[in-house]
Amino acid sequence: MNPSGQVAVIIPAAGQGTRLGGHRKQFRVLGGKSVLVQTLLVFERHALVDHIIVATPEDAVVPLGYELRSVGISKLFDVVEGGDSRQASVRAALSVLPEEVDVVLVHDAVRPFVRMSNVTAVIKTVKRLGAASLAMPITDTVRKIVLPESGDVAFGETVPREELVRIQTPQGFRPDWLKEAHEKAIENETEATDDVLLVQNLGHDVYPVAGCSLNIKITTQQDWELALRYWDQWQAILEEEEREQIVGQETK
Repeated sequence: MNPSGQVAVIIPAAGQGTRLGGHRKQFRVLGGKSVLVQTLLVFERHALVDHIIVATPEDAVVPLGYELRSVGISKLFDVVEGGDSRQASVRAALSVLPEEVDVVLVHDAVRPFVRMSNVTAVIKTVKRLGAASLAMPITDTVRKIVLPESGDVAFGETVPREELVRIQTPQGFRPDWLKEAHEKAIENETEATDDVLLVQNLGHDVYPVAGCSLNIKITTQQDWELALRYWDQWQAILEEEEREQIVGQETK
């Protein structure tokens, strides 16, 4: 890894948001700013993050760059044209990654409720082990479903929940691992819903880091309503974490 130890965050934000409907969900207004801006502000305020790269639809590249800088995203390194999939957008952002970076995080544009302490934990795990992702244990009973001869869907066997987690973001990696993973994915015509699988396909282990139940991905109308209810509580949490971060720096 590079001795300079810089950290970059890639935000794939070129999605259509079709499940929520209406305006692209990353550009919906939450707490007076777009969901995307609220997400970026967490990383803007994080002491260990040096650069932010956003992948967005082609028609939004220039205006979004102006907007993000105007609202105080000083760590913005670049806004690039994203692709027609999350994977393609991450790959586009990787193409402009600064050479000085030795930890790259990939975070969903519509997860504005990620805790700074969780981001720190992922960064530290990547520095130590090479790859990590936030994850939450599953507490519900999980069953497979089957299609019996009747033609109606029925419950099948129970899946041991102790062996399962729900993946969250950010996911973090050594940049050389992630770049190679995306190159191999093109060669092998592999499509994945997240970068953990691509890095695992190279033979690297990816390590779980405890996430937080607040760190929801705003995907459905129910998620949106939950985000609106969370907002005031979240502001208090974020401000407290920022104070703790400042205190931690002062006591070093």
